[in-house]
Amino acid sequence: MYKLHIDKVTFAYGSPPSAPVLADIDLSIGSDEFVAVVGRSGSGKTSLLSLAAGFLKPTAGRVHIDGRTVEGPSAERAVVFQDDALFPWLTARQNVGFALKLRGVPKPERDRRVNELLAHVDLAASGDKAIWELSGGMRQRVGIARALAADPEFLLMDEPLGALDALTRERMQEFLLHLWQDSGAGVLLITHGIEEALFLATRVVVLAPDPGRVVADIAVDFGRRFLRGDTSRAIKSDPAFVATRERLRDLIELQDFEV
Repeated sequence: MYKLHIDKVTFAYGSPPSAPVLADIDLSIGSDEFVAVVGRSGSGKTSLLSLAAGFLKPTAGRVHIDGRTVEGPSAERAVVFQDDALFPWLTARQNVGFALKLRGVPKPERDRRVNELLAHVDLAASGDKAIWELSGGMRQRVGIARALAADPEFLLMDEPLGALDALTRERMQEFLLHLWQDSGAGVLLITHGIEEALFLATRVVVLAPDPGRVVADIAVDFGRRFLRGDTSRAIKSDPAFVATRERLRDLIELQDFEV
C-alpha cells in the first residue's frame, strides 16, 4: 500500500513569504483510503491539494510518497478539478486518450484502454460525442476517466461535484464510491459539502483558518456501508450520520475551534 504524506508542512505565498496559508500540516493518505477535507473559506483547502499534487512547494516540511519527495506534478497523482477542463474541440474518447497519445501508447492499445475507461465511468455509448453534447455529470466523468488513464496511485479532487445540480451530485457521489472501490487509488477530496464528505470518506479532516491547520481527523464508515449494500437514503437518515454531521458543522463554525 502506498502512502502520501504531507509531513509537517507550512506554506506561504511570495518571496519573502507572507503570512502562512497553512501551518504545520501533518496528514497521511493511504492508497486504500478516501480522505475528505472540509473547512471554512480561507482554511487553505485548495492550497493543501495543490501541495499534494506538486503544483506548489512547501515553505517548510515536505510532501512525499513512501519517502520519495514530491518534486512536481506526476502521473501517480492525478488531479480532477471542479471545472472539468476538457478540450471542447475533441470528443469524449479523444479527451480520455489524449494523455495516452502524448505518451506514445500505440493506437490499438490506446483504443482498448480508452474503451475500458469509458465503460468504467458508464459512458461506453458516449465516446464519440462532442463535449458540448454531454451533461455536466457526464463531462465530469470524462474528466475522471482521463485522470484514471495514467493508472494513478492517488486521485486528488478539488470540488469535482460543486457545479452540478443536487440530483446529479447525489448520483455522482454514489459513482465516486464505486470508482474508488474499483480503481484501487487513494482519494483526497476537497469539498465544501459536510454531508458529501461524511457520505464519501473513510476519514474527514477539518481545517481551521488563519492559518490553515488540522483541528480534527475523524474516521467514518458510511461510504463503506453504501458499498456493502445500504442505500444512501438510509445512511443519510441514520442518527449516527446526523450526529456526526452536526459535530462536523460545529467544528467548522466554532470561532475558537476547540476540540
